[in-house]
Amino acid sequence: MSEVAKLSSGTETAVVETTVMKVLVALSLSHLLNDTLQSLIPAIYPVLKDSYHLSYTQVGLITFTFQMTGSVLQPVIGFYTDRRPKPYSLAVGMGLSLTGLVLLSQATSFLLILIAACLVGMGSAIFHPEASRVARLASGGRHGFAQSFFQVGGNLGSSFGPLLAALVVVPHGQHSLIWFSFIALLGIVVLSRIGGWYQRHLHEQLARGRKASPSLRLTLSRGKVVGALAVLVLLVFTKYIYLISLTNYYTFYLIDRFGVSVSTSQYALFVFLFAVAAGTIIGGPVGDRIGRKRVIWFSILGTAPFTLLLPYVNFPVAVVLTFIIGVILASAFSAILVYAQELLPGNVGLVAGLFFGLAFGVAGIGSALLGLLADHTSIRFVFQVCAFLPLLGLLTGFLPEVEQPRRRV
Repeated sequence: MSEVAKLSSGTETAVVETTVMKVLVALSLSHLLNDTLQSLIPAIYPVLKDSYHLSYTQVGLITFTFQMTGSVLQPVIGFYTDRRPKPYSLAVGMGLSLTGLVLLSQATSFLLILIAACLVGMGSAIFHPEASRVARLASGGRHGFAQSFFQVGGNLGSSFGPLLAALVVVPHGQHSLIWFSFIALLGIVVLSRIGGWYQRHLHEQLARGRKASPSLRLTLSRGKVVGALAVLVLLVFTKYIYLISLTNYYTFYLIDRFGVSVSTSQYALFVFLFAVAAGTIIGGPVGDRIGRKRVIWFSILGTAPFTLLLPYVNFPVAVVLTFIIGVILASAFSAILVYAQELLPGNVGLVAGLFFGLAFGVAGIGSALLGLLADHTSIRFVFQVCAFLPLLGLLTGFLPEVEQPRRRV
């Protein structure tokens, strides 16, 4: 190759990389905005519980409605858009979340709260599978990094919910939720621009889908693929049941156990959710480098010593432990998602919809069951039981090796 050709090729590569990072940044930002809106729902549970005299079971039903809507729809949408991509559906999903937020701010009954939660769940169901596909398209081959970068925006957004609730909703009430409409409007603008980029690169995306490597299908039997997917499902169950116990009931636990104020409990929840964001951005790149199975091993089973200790420590130590738990546990999802996409090449949207949907569904069912358990026992007992869930990380040993050995640089 001549020097001119090399220079031209290098310039083109640099331009492509710059464009890819711009798309990933925009996706992560839109995920941040989307999940900030979502996180406002559980963040204001203490306000709703007091205002409408809700039981823990009813609190769990709000999450069940929100999460199950996303759970049922996401794999269906992912399967459909694998075959008929809809670039501008991303902005439509954000529009539904905006509608749900406005309704929630004006709701005067438990039924209207459930309808608002359902609309936000529908928005998430549309957003996640297609956005995950765009992240893979813009990955430049670094699939773990792209998924982590995309997801960390969502985790940061989730961490902002309790903070915004403590600063705005708690002092100003439920109606102040409408002030956050500008977040959804900004998200619609960003996602419309991403949709335009995606529309222009659809042919490239479809070509990559047709050229998906069949090596895994030749190496692993259908039984092994199904078995591996079953293990991944159980690991997602473990991760999200424990995460939802903290996301939805940590504030109640801190108030009940240590007598802290609602605002203090929201700040403690913010610390945990910020740790989840930090763990998410770590998991993908590390999985690209050392292998996703190793990351899954550590991120699930590695939290067990800390979860088992958490119900028996004082308030400051509990905050520290939940920070550690958040960092370690959050590193799993990017690794699980990319591992599953390697098991089923050419089905990016379906896999993303299935596992995002599974995460939503597990969280919804888990929230309802944990609320019921708390009503019949105590919120402290819930945390003592959930502490044992990360031990199911031992199931990672049943996952086959699906990655090529990494060359040492």
